[in-house]
Amino acid sequence: MLQLLINGLAMGAIYALVALGIVVIANAVNVVNFAQGENLMLGAFVAATLTLTFKLPILAAYVISVIVLAFYGYVFQRLAYYPLRQKPFITIIISTIGVSMFLKNIARIIWGAQPLYFSGLFGEKSIMIGRFAVNPQHLLILGITGVLFLFQHYFFNRTYLGRKMQATAQDQEAAALMGIKVSRMIAFTFIYSSMLAALAGVLLAPVFYVSADMGGMLGLKAFAASIIGGFGSVPGAILGGLFLGIVEILCAAYVSSLYKDAFAFIVLILVLALLPRGLFGEKISTKV
Repeated sequence: MLQLLINGLAMGAIYALVALGIVVIANAVNVVNFAQGENLMLGAFVAATLTLTFKLPILAAYVISVIVLAFYGYVFQRLAYYPLRQKPFITIIISTIGVSMFLKNIARIIWGAQPLYFSGLFGEKSIMIGRFAVNPQHLLILGITGVLFLFQHYFFNRTYLGRKMQATAQDQEAAALMGIKVSRMIAFTFIYSSMLAALAGVLLAPVFYVSADMGGMLGLKAFAASIIGGFGSVPGAILGGLFLGIVEILCAAYVSSLYKDAFAFIVLILVLALLPRGLFGEKISTKV
C-alpha cells in the first residue's frame, strides 16, 4: 500500500502540475488551453534531445527545457491567443486544439515514432523503504512539486508581479484602470503555464517513454483533475490531481489495470453528479 500510494501521489503530482497550468490560463483569459498536454510532451522531448544527442547533464537538460518552454509560451500566446482575444472563447479553444494537433504531428516528424528514454537524475536503482522498492524519480517528483507549490503560494501572494497577475486574472478591465499592463501579465501567465508543463514533462520522462502521444491522455486527465478539484481553484487543481492519481493507481491495482485510463473519467462523472462545483469550487449566487 505504501508503494502504491507513493506511485499514485507521484502521478497525481504530474496531473496537478498540468492542471495548474490549465487553471492559471483559464483564470487569466477565461479559456481552456487544450494544448497543455502537448506542452508537457514538448518539454520532455527537448530534455531527451539535450541528454541523448548533446550529452548534457540531466540537471542542465531540465533547466534548459524549462527555459525553452518559457520562450515557447510567449510565442504561443502571440500566435494562438492574442490575434483572437476579441473573438468568442470557443474560437480560442479551437485554436489551442489546433496547436495541440500541430505539436503532436511535428514531434513525429522531428523525433520519429520510436519512443525515447533517458534515466532520471538519480538513475534507475530503486530505494528500499522497509520491504518496499520505491523509484527515486517518484520521490523527486513529489519533492519538486511540493517546493514549487510553496514557491507559487509565495509568488502570487507576496510579490508585486504575482499580485498583478492575480489582479489581471480577477478583472482585466479593473486591472488596466489601475495601471497594470494587462497584455504583459497575460503573456507572463502563458509563459508560467508552459514552464509548469515543461517541468512536468522532464520529471515524467524518466518514468515513461517519451513519445508524441504521451501528452494527449495526460492533458485530458489533468483537465479532469481541475474539474474534480473545482475548476478555477488553484488548491483544487493541486488536490484534484493528487486525488486522481491515488484513485487511479489503487483502482488499477485492485480492480483492473486494463481500464486504468477509464477510472479518471468515471471519478469525474461521479464527482460532477454529486458535487457539480467540484471538491473546492466556489459557490456563486445570482439575484433574480
